[in-house]
Amino acid sequence: MNGTRGCFLCVKVKMFVFNLIFWLGGCGVLGVGVWLAATQGRFASLSFSFPSLSAAGLCMATGAVIMVVGFIGCIGAATEQRCLLLTFFLVLSTLFLLELVGLLLFITCREQFDRYAQEDLKRGLRLYKTEGNLGLVNAWDMVQGEFRCCGVQNYTDWFEMRNETWVPESCCMELSATCQSNSATWWTEPCYEKVKRWVGENISAMGIFAACIAAVQVLGIVFSMLMYCQVRRAEKSYG
Repeated sequence: MNGTRGCFLCVKVKMFVFNLIFWLGGCGVLGVGVWLAATQGRFASLSFSFPSLSAAGLCMATGAVIMVVGFIGCIGAATEQRCLLLTFFLVLSTLFLLELVGLLLFITCREQFDRYAQEDLKRGLRLYKTEGNLGLVNAWDMVQGEFRCCGVQNYTDWFEMRNETWVPESCCMELSATCQSNSATWWTEPCYEKVKRWVGENISAMGIFAACIAAVQVLGIVFSMLMYCQVRRAEKSYG
């Protein structure tokens, strides 16, 4: 009996500590999102269809979800409430399954995703320098300047915006009075392929990070179910 109780307390402590770390991590992610929103103002993503998917919005939404899930787990571990433990298990399992489905869809539909993303970004080019889209302007200028690229597939993507041979200053290798209409001074590499190449070069680090997140989620699922079963067993034995 003492051995069983000791095992139960061990699982309870691990469950509580895990969820406390999980909750604190959510606080950190939420804090980063708030800071980005405060410092960047009206940040707009490069996407035309999903302009609200900014770095700040994603951080705040992710942090809020992590905090809620972690809080449920902490309360469930501390109070030994089967309802909370089961809720935590179901929510975390659902999130894990959704992540797996999203990963499988991305892998199987990568070509379709590439085509859609490129067309979506091209539609966003038409909003460049239009009223109320300062965030999008800054985002494109930042990407083209840092990656030394121009346009989505090539610099001619910008021609459609004004129906003339013209590109933003961020496409110019060197700034001058005529650089925006002189093709000899433009970056020639497409931004989509260059950013995609950069992601590929750093995919190992991203994979390790994703694997750590998956491992943490699996541990949370296992601990919550173990504690749920032990609480249920204890209630039956005392009942």
